[in-house]
Order: sequence, then structure tokens, then C-alpha cells
Amino acid sequence: MSPALFQLIVLAAIAIFLILKLKSVLGTREGYEDEPMPVEAPGPRAADRFEVIEGGPDHDIIDHVPEGSDAAVALAQMKRVEPTFNVGAFLQGSKVAYEMILMAFERGDLSAVRRFLAPEVLEAFETAVADRQRQGLTVEASFLGLRELVLTEASFNESSREAEVTVRFGGELISVARDANGQIVEGDPKAPRKQRDSWTFARVMGSSDPNWQLVATGG
Repeated sequence: MSPALFQLIVLAAIAIFLILKLKSVLGTREGYEDEPMPVEAPGPRAADRFEVIEGGPDHDIIDHVPEGSDAAVALAQMKRVEPTFNVGAFLQGSKVAYEMILMAFERGDLSAVRRFLAPEVLEAFETAVADRQRQGLTVEASFLGLRELVLTEASFNESSREAEVTVRFGGELISVARDANGQIVEGDPKAPRKQRDSWTFARVMGSSDPNWQLVATGG
């Protein structure tokens, strides 16, 4: 037998062996079998889908006040009159206003915040500042930050379009009052003081003036 013929017989034997091996592993199709289920391309996970429901709840409102509350109704009315009004943005603005006004009052210089104060509030602040000056007191103050920022009330007058929003602030600051001799009469330069205030801001919705005014203060 020639070498070439012997090699051909060996290759044929290997091929037959592989065919029988594959048949025993994979099996054969005989008779009725269900068609294989089609494999669909994977879609987005439920958590990745975002669906906007027309007429659904406004999370810009209900993230800050209970749904259906008087405050929620008032905020929705404000948005109807002024669609660009955003509750979250208002709260961030009130946070900046709180620090700015509070520090101006503590330091006795209200010139930079006058336009943000209603006449009655400005008068009360100026009276308190003048009283400190008469006593020869000076105040050194440093704002450390807010630990609380909560929208507590909101109201809207449809006829005048005047809106009022009350926010509760909980802040921390260092405030020290010194007499004319530089002696500390109130506060501690090393101990932060907790400050809690409830301030009401007002504005006519839809007006050209974007600024809210502080119209009432409370503890």
C-alpha cells in the first residue's frame, strides 16, 4: 500500500468518527418539534425608561409641599400666571437672600439689601441697628451654613396676583457683640450659634421685577 493511500484511509476514518460523535451529542430532529422562540433584542430596563404623563403631578411642587395641600394649590396657581416660576430655583434664591440679609443685619449695614426688604421690615431692621449703635455696640458675624431649608406655607391672591411664600431656615453662625471698649457683651467667637427663622417673601407674579421682597419675619 502506497503512503498516499494509507494517509487517505486514516483521514476518512477520522471524519467518520467525528460525524458519529457530533450526532450523539446534538441528537437528531425527528417528528413534530416546537419552533424555537424568537430572541428579541434587549430593550431598556424599566429603571432606564422615563415616561412623561400628561397632566401628572408636578414634582417641582410636590417635592417641597404635600400634594393637594393649600400650599401646593397656591404654587400651581403661581405657575399658571408665570410659567417660568420654579419652586426649586426660588428656594435656592431664598437661601442666598437669607444669608445676605441676615449678615447685613448682624453687621449693621443694610444698604446692599434694601431693595429686598418691604418697608415695614426695613424699618424694623433699621431701628434695631440704630439701637445697637446708640449703645456703642459693634457686631462681628460669620455665616457657617444652613442645616434646614423648608417651604412651610404658600398663598396666592388671584385678583392681585400677589404671591407669598414662607420658608423656614435653620442656620449656624458666629456672632459676637462688643461694647465701645472692645469687651464681649454677647456671643462667643469660638462657639457657633444656631439661628432659626421663618421668613415670608412676597411678589406680584407676572411682573417685570423678578425680585421677591421679605415682608415678614418670625422665629
